[in-house]
Amino acid sequence: MADEKHEESFKVIDRRPFTAEGEVRKEIVEQEKREQEAAAVLRKPTPAPGGPSPDGGRPAGGSATAPGSQAQAGAGQTEAAEPSRNFQLLVDFLARNAALLLGGYADPRTGQALLDIEGAHEMIDMLDALSEKTRGNLAPEDERLLLDVIGSLKLTYLEMSKHAAQAMKEKAKARS
Repeated sequence: MADEKHEESFKVIDRRPFTAEGEVRKEIVEQEKREQEAAAVLRKPTPAPGGPSPDGGRPAGGSATAPGSQAQAGAGQTEAAEPSRNFQLLVDFLARNAALLLGGYADPRTGQALLDIEGAHEMIDMLDALSEKTRGNLAPEDERLLLDVIGSLKLTYLEMSKHAAQAMKEKAKARS
């Protein structure tokens, strides 16, 4: 059995970017160059077979994009980084409805809290889907808001479902 362990081996690769003396390692610099070259190749458009050339048939040195389109693309990127009031209102709307279904508000007619565990679960699932589908496209403040709301609603959902289960058990015991 000891022979089997000797036959097995592994290789330790030092991936630290600096040597013991504090200098940048040659392997790291070479690897970064290879990664940058690979990224540049991936970004470079390739012509479609039988289609127009990637530069749109323009002379060398010409721009393939309209003069204002780069500025518009840059403006679209900055808009994505700013918090959106409409997105916050959407999250607030869904969160309030989920809180309502979890007994957060009393029914104005009866004065009793409304509890709909299944409905609240669906609202939380909607917020989860919204989070999943917008991942990477939200401003940091919007993403933080969404994650905070989902987290607090899930905790409340767990507490309320435990209380509802206990109440159902107590009702069942009282009937028997």
